[in-house]
Amino acid sequence: MGSHRRTAPSSGSERSTALALGLLSAAATALGVVPATAVPQEDSRAEVDRLYREAEKATEAYNAADERADALRREIADAQDAIARKQQRVNTMRETLGSLAGSQYRSGGLDPALALLLSEDPEDYLRKASVLDRLGVHQTAELRKLRGTLRSLSQDRAEAGKRLGALERSRKAAATHKRTVEHKLAEARRLLGSLPAGERAAWDRASRSGRTDVLGPGGAPASGRAAAAVAAARSALGKPYVWGANGPSGFDCSGLTQWAYAQAGVALPRTSQAQRYAGRQVPLSEARPGDLVLYRSDASHVGMYMGNGQVIHAPYPGAPVRYDPVGMMPVSSVTRV
Repeated sequence: MGSHRRTAPSSGSERSTALALGLLSAAATALGVVPATAVPQEDSRAEVDRLYREAEKATEAYNAADERADALRREIADAQDAIARKQQRVNTMRETLGSLAGSQYRSGGLDPALALLLSEDPEDYLRKASVLDRLGVHQTAELRKLRGTLRSLSQDRAEAGKRLGALERSRKAAATHKRTVEHKLAEARRLLGSLPAGERAAWDRASRSGRTDVLGPGGAPASGRAAAAVAAARSALGKPYVWGANGPSGFDCSGLTQWAYAQAGVALPRTSQAQRYAGRQVPLSEARPGDLVLYRSDASHVGMYMGNGQVIHAPYPGAPVRYDPVGMMPVSSVTRV
């Protein structure tokens, strides 16, 4: 989602540390809104801006929590497979040790000297006794292995338990952010709908305004994969903004750039904050098609530079994927993937 009523972009590269976890508290603190009837129309448009900005931050926090939950699910599945394999080894070791113990018990029923005296074949007895001695050594080694495997199995189960706890926390965080986003978007829609048609049109024009002369044409994409990502982003023009979505039928801002680069065979992180560090940062004046343009100091919005002072991005609900001026809001950094 874009924020509206922009200022001129800046090219600072201040590194923000408020990533997914930092957004958890920030996105959920400002739930109150000013009723549309209580403020002038100019203030109402500013309030819509504020709500969309906060909804976008909460959306990126939701994306981060959801991505973490997906990663934890994969880790838990891998851990459960490893635990099952170790448990099978433990079962096999126990069976082997039980067989060895039974063999020794059966062979140890007589005093060794008496058994040798009564044996019809003393040489055969001595050979068997030697084997049993070796079995005893082998049994001791197997017992040590069993104990080590049991300790490892216990540690794996404890670690899996921690991951399950973390997964539950991620699920709760995602649910919290989902409620926050839905609240902000509902309030923004209500407030925007209360404005006269002319005011709504003025707000939309303001959301698309910005300087286009802040950098040159940009030339060709920096690489073949950047060119492929540019082509993918263009193919998404007109698709709806859907918060939390990463294509192919709808997108939020970071979902669009992630999907576009995925079509080029490049795996980008899910959130705009993480995408900020998914490549080499370059000055805004050197931006080329395919570069990621991060907006606001917290990098809560991202678009893809297309050249000629334009980006393609997924702005906000109700606005499709579209071209807008690169200077539509303050630029915090540019990343070349």
